[in-house]
Amino acid sequence: MEAVHEVLILGSGLAGLRAAVEAAQVSKDELDIAIISRVQLMRSHSVCAEGGTAAVMHPEEGDSLELHAWDTIRGSDFLADQDVVKLFVEESPKEILQLDHWGIPWSRRPDGRINQRPFGGHSFDRATFAEDKTGFFEMHTLYDTLQKYASITRYAECYVTSILIDNGVFQGLVAWDLATGEFFLIRGKALVIATGGACRMFGFTTYSLTATGDGMAMAYRAGMPLKDMEFVQFHPTGLVQPGILITEGARGEGGYLINNKGERFMEKYAPSKMETAPRDIVSRAETTEILEGRGFEGPDGLDYVHLDLRHLGADKINERLPLIREVAIKFAFIDPIEQPIPVRPAAHYFMGGIHTNIDGATPVEGVWAAGEAACGSMHGANRLGANSTAECLVWGRITGEKAARYAMGQKSLPPAPQQMVQEEEKHLFGRIGRGDGSEDVFAIRTELQRTMDHNAAVYRNGPDMEEALKKVRELKGRIEHVKVEDESRIYNTNILAVLEAINLIDLAEVIVAGGLARTESRGAHSRRDFTERDDVNWGKHTLARYTPEGPRLDYIPVNITMWQPVERKY
Repeated sequence: MEAVHEVLILGSGLAGLRAAVEAAQVSKDELDIAIISRVQLMRSHSVCAEGGTAAVMHPEEGDSLELHAWDTIRGSDFLADQDVVKLFVEESPKEILQLDHWGIPWSRRPDGRINQRPFGGHSFDRATFAEDKTGFFEMHTLYDTLQKYASITRYAECYVTSILIDNGVFQGLVAWDLATGEFFLIRGKALVIATGGACRMFGFTTYSLTATGDGMAMAYRAGMPLKDMEFVQFHPTGLVQPGILITEGARGEGGYLINNKGERFMEKYAPSKMETAPRDIVSRAETTEILEGRGFEGPDGLDYVHLDLRHLGADKINERLPLIREVAIKFAFIDPIEQPIPVRPAAHYFMGGIHTNIDGATPVEGVWAAGEAACGSMHGANRLGANSTAECLVWGRITGEKAARYAMGQKSLPPAPQQMVQEEEKHLFGRIGRGDGSEDVFAIRTELQRTMDHNAAVYRNGPDMEEALKKVRELKGRIEHVKVEDESRIYNTNILAVLEAINLIDLAEVIVAGGLARTESRGAHSRRDFTERDDVNWGKHTLARYTPEGPRLDYIPVNITMWQPVERKY
């Protein structure tokens, strides 16, 4: 089977849906657009975004685009490309109003204007929110808007195994329909990669089980460089034990972080911001408190601190944080109206991703990337909360428009690379999972998670990362010995687990190799053996290019157009 479309959107989260809507609008519903997703469209991880979407909505009260840009650049520890940040802060308010016009139920002030709450690292209340289910409502609004367009085809529960490129030009995607077992080519003129993050190589994470970095890993192996992958954000408040996200909005609404001595310990680490300091600072503070014995003993070594909301009162918790209350009751068996919530840092977000320019274009002709899968260098070494959903909307729109205009300018599709498809099918169903059976894929994934949790988390050092790199490469070899007994092509979750593990291992190798080379502490990359930021030697982006032996690292400069780096204090 072969499917033919003009614009392909790989991924159905916020960035993917926004790109699809924009492509349909730009082409006046005349382009043939396809959304390909490994899940049902409304089950993308974007529905888990809770706290808010950052934008300057009330300049008359003192906020400004310049202030949002400064907060973002300072929050990035001066690794963000400043022209990219400028574009972002200018475009994000337009997206808030666009969603408003499409019907999203933004939380409102008493006078009816759009409400906003404080978020970490922002010097103004600019996190636009819909209760504490912001991503859920944004996804619903985009999905509903999608229904207006007849030109969009959806491939749900289709797992794409490779991106086909010939002579630097996009050719198509190879997809495995999990429901039917069919393996087929999807041809197109243009592609937007919007497949999200990959934090499932860590054991304690806020991310859905499907966040295995498939798009990033495929792009990497297809020749697109990955940028700044050593910078992995740890969210300060993952619920102990399951790791479910407790939104930063809980602290933005006035929640306290408390150690086992009853102290609001953030006063020692960020006295001017307290609990609403940037995430890298709060995560390091919590980890320090736990390591120095001021945490609470948790299950399976998951020691924690308390997030205390009790003083906010039942009315405010029920109005502003209803999902957080529901999650705490259902998964931790506590009611935050009456008891503090046990939390600790959890792997949450990739600042790095597929290397793109300011328009989301990759080095491959006809391919763009948007959202967490992409790295346009907006977040640098540390992302501010509420900037990610805004980024998905802004670059979803930009890449959707760029891909549509490119496709409209192409007279014909590239030739069908049938030989490449046949080779991919043989590889997937003839080689992967056809080892001697001496290894188990789930044991390998567990070892990977333990290694990354222990050796490449909030605090890092050279020997730990060297040990991690050795282990990751060992796992890379061992996965070839996994044997999958199930030979069915329909919902073969065992083969799927092997594919996911291969992707996670490849990305983990890039994270650790990049972190080992970067001999400084900057943002989320905090080394015990190199504790200072080094702008002279490391004020640059890491580019990792695929080779069979492991990533080859190159570097490109940071684009500084407004502010020179200064000491970062809060």
